[in-house]
Amino acid sequence: MSGHPALGTGDDPVEDVVRSGARLVRAAAGLSDAGLRAASGLPGWTRGHVLAHVVHSVDAYVWLLLLAHTGRAPGPRADAAALSAAVERDAALSADGLATRLEGSLDRFAARARTMPDHAWDRLVPALAGWRHPAWYLLLRCLRELETHHLDLGVGHGTEQWPDRYVSWALDDTLATLRAQSFPLASVQAVDLGRSWPVSADGPSVAGAGHQVLGWLSGRTPAGALTADRPAHLLPRPPAWPRPPLPGWGRVDDGA
Repeated sequence: MSGHPALGTGDDPVEDVVRSGARLVRAAAGLSDAGLRAASGLPGWTRGHVLAHVVHSVDAYVWLLLLAHTGRAPGPRADAAALSAAVERDAALSADGLATRLEGSLDRFAARARTMPDHAWDRLVPALAGWRHPAWYLLLRCLRELETHHLDLGVGHGTEQWPDRYVSWALDDTLATLRAQSFPLASVQAVDLGRSWPVSADGPSVAGAGHQVLGWLSGRTPAGALTADRPAHLLPRPPAWPRPPLPGWGRVDDGA
């Protein structure tokens, strides 16, 4: 793959997505239909909504991989309203039906990623929110989608199950954005990963296992498990996550 090595030199980020996806498919297949209708960790969404959202997100990533590969839009693209309606519709599917849909979408994503020519990975593609990024970033977006929403499913997949390489990348990405936004946090340390990040000229410093730090920054877990130089309730509130990649590659409408 040209451009960015994604999750690390010598590593295959496609296989990271495949492994993460297989774990989520197994979790989905293990749900009963009643379990699928139960509340998830996301307000107002059942587990069915979470899985339907992941299915349609992965399908959108396949569309973008095809765009990067050929340089042409592979048919009409669903807008946000259409995607929202599709999630509502498919949230009512059976557990077996959703697990099968998810597995098929992930298989298509992996197959398309494995046949991408090197030059296509550097082609800029438009996220639905309007941000452009190189096609290789889709591998990381897909991995984040799978790991985060597996946690949101509420079936025992906690932040401690997040792979270290995923946590390390997601912290790099998230903290670079917070640094660019002057978020009032002096530094972050992931003690288990042996890594630290300066963020701002002032604010508190926090430390903890990398997955705990990422859980807090992503709004999934409270700050209570972290060590900080001020009480947890006085820590700044992280903005909505995930955020657009920074330094970023421009917006769709800016000609960058």
